[in-house]
Amino acid sequence: MDTIVLKFGGSSVADNIRLNLVAEKIIELYNKNNNIVVVVSAQGKTTDKLIKEANELCSMPKERELDVLLSSGEQMSMAKLAILLNRLGYEAISLTGWQAGIQTSNTNQYAVIENIDTSRIEKELEQRKIVIIAGFQGINENMDITTLGRGGSDTTAVAIAASLNAKHCYIFSDVDGVYTTDPNKVTIAKKLEELSYSEMLDISSEGAKVLHNRCVEIGEKFHIPIITKSTFNNKPGTIISDKIEGTSVKSIVKNDDVIFINAKAPKYTTKLLLDIYHTFIDNDIVVKNLINNSNYNLDISFYIKNDVFNKFANLLENKLNSLECSYKNVSRISIIGYGILNNNEILKKALKIVDINNLEILNTDINESKISLVFKETVSNTILEQLHKEIIE
Repeated sequence: MDTIVLKFGGSSVADNIRLNLVAEKIIELYNKNNNIVVVVSAQGKTTDKLIKEANELCSMPKERELDVLLSSGEQMSMAKLAILLNRLGYEAISLTGWQAGIQTSNTNQYAVIENIDTSRIEKELEQRKIVIIAGFQGINENMDITTLGRGGSDTTAVAIAASLNAKHCYIFSDVDGVYTTDPNKVTIAKKLEELSYSEMLDISSEGAKVLHNRCVEIGEKFHIPIITKSTFNNKPGTIISDKIEGTSVKSIVKNDDVIFINAKAPKYTTKLLLDIYHTFIDNDIVVKNLINNSNYNLDISFYIKNDVFNKFANLLENKLNSLECSYKNVSRISIIGYGILNNNEILKKALKIVDINNLEILNTDINESKISLVFKETVSNTILEQLHKEIIE
């Protein structure tokens, strides 16, 4: 009997009508003599709502308490789905992250799964129960609830699939696969039948809200095929596996959730720069492309994500109050495909579009599978469509 892991995103479990659609998919696979483990996200915009309410109480809530609050969203989803399946005559049991044996690092908000004790899950599967697990959460060595970062339910699902040696891991959402670009921004976007783990990792890391990047890393490490599908139709999805198909461009990702920071101080010392960098690390702020622009004064520039800006601003008021900072929102567009470094025509075509639109580039980042361009401002989605027409085959 095969074990299959299914993950359903927030839009899939948003209300009772959609929960019934989810139940139908689960029952269909269960009746084919499979063991079924389901991982669920919070319903709809529940997580956003909880964050907003927490911020109304305090501009910088303690991250431990925020994790306790946010983890409740997934717990509501798992309980509702279990109640529904039991009513339909299929024995189901809901488990929180800690009940499912998910042990994480001590970092709140961005914890990493370190181990999964699957004994409870396996015990329930042996009794032919459908096991429903709250995604996005675990427990650390202090017995505190932790969360895995936005999109972390994907990582929960693939990590459980790896631990159970599952045959497949399906990621269900409101889109029926991975596209050449965001179909909500570019109507001519095409669905991809297959992607390699490395290509999918680049797509996720560059800001495409398709799969959590850590789930792709786990899938690659344990060779778990990940299949992205829609909850709302039966169309074939996209398979993410070891297979690499050719050297063409697979996807173009535009990320507007990027803030460019410039920080200055009257004097520069190596120790000062190291202290700043350690402050970022200690507060779980990932900075990209940090560059010191001067040999005499501290004049550094770097990028951070929008979702850590409040934390960064709080550091400026306290630990980094000697810095004078300016910041602005920018766009990062990444052209992704294995072997892209060896095809100069792709970069030429991209720069042609940049020139036609009189855009200014802040930074470029090119490697074997990716060309990334960071612009001096936020650019429109029409640029994305022009690049797609020029580059995607």
